[in-house]
Amino acid sequence: MVASRIDGVGMRGVVGCVPEGRETVGDLARRFGEDAARKIATATGIEERRIVAPGQCTSDLAEAAARRLLDGLGWEPGSIDLLVLVTQTHDQTLPGTASLLHRRLGLRKGAAVLDVTHGCSGFVYGLWTAAGLLKAAGRRALLLVGDTTSRLVDAEDRAVAPLFGDGAAAVALELDETVDPIAFDLGSDGAGAPYLAAEGGAMRHPDRPPRLFMDGTQVFAFTLREVPGSIRAVLEGAGWSTDMVDHLVLHQANAQMIRHLGQKLGVSADRTVVALREVGNTSSASIPLALAGSLAEQLTTGCRRLLLSGFGVGWSWGSVALAVGPLAVCETVVLPGRKYPAESAASATPAP
Repeated sequence: MVASRIDGVGMRGVVGCVPEGRETVGDLARRFGEDAARKIATATGIEERRIVAPGQCTSDLAEAAARRLLDGLGWEPGSIDLLVLVTQTHDQTLPGTASLLHRRLGLRKGAAVLDVTHGCSGFVYGLWTAAGLLKAAGRRALLLVGDTTSRLVDAEDRAVAPLFGDGAAAVALELDETVDPIAFDLGSDGAGAPYLAAEGGAMRHPDRPPRLFMDGTQVFAFTLREVPGSIRAVLEGAGWSTDMVDHLVLHQANAQMIRHLGQKLGVSADRTVVALREVGNTSSASIPLALAGSLAEQLTTGCRRLLLSGFGVGWSWGSVALAVGPLAVCETVVLPGRKYPAESAASATPAP
């Protein structure tokens, strides 16, 4: 595992973005039958998922979130020194989606941008990358995370179709020597690569469609094997006990799994965030969407000690302990469901 502490970087705001389109348990029942759809919802805690419209891409969700975040903070696009985008569902093969967003957001020429290809651990990896690079050079950074995993899902595959939704989030980071250090613990195990994968559509298998495959038993076993140790390691790195944690926010994959891990770690249910009922598993965006959706009031009115952990494809995992708040902006917006041209993401509306 890789353990590190980064001093002097503060989080200023979080904005999530979800598409307007929804798929509900009722929609699943028409495909899989009422009993099967209800059993899946009961087991996972997912009642509906947000699904992008034709023509919408990860960049559209990320752009809408970033625009609202910059507006809420009163930051000019030209003040951003670094943009890090985490996604597995890029708009196109090249250039990277971060470069497309650099232009669409109007960032200054010379700002550094890069793409990070990670999934459910991606928010923590992205935060580690952005904070570390910002500490090395710059003053302000945007971390954008998001996936449109529904594009990879076979609608008839009940192992994945009822689980994955689409979403993105934007996080603002700024140098601040007065904030507490951020503690990280990250790791990977490439032996898990075959168990959560979409092999088609790239250079190895260009003639196959990119279809998501997941062995749920292997995913569950990996999570229970690696995640508790990572969380304990990051608590030690931060010098925290579990009693000092205000909120535990795990990757929002399965409600039962989240509650089980919280109990195993000794974090009470009222401090363990479960926020996937109306959005599903949103991959790299699930943690910041949980922050913006379930903890907006807490994070805009005071400082909270957060313990965050993402885990999944790769295998890969990452945990972080940090103090956040009060944030200037913490909210979710909705991207309208019409076909989306590249220039029009500014019209996203606040979530009801």
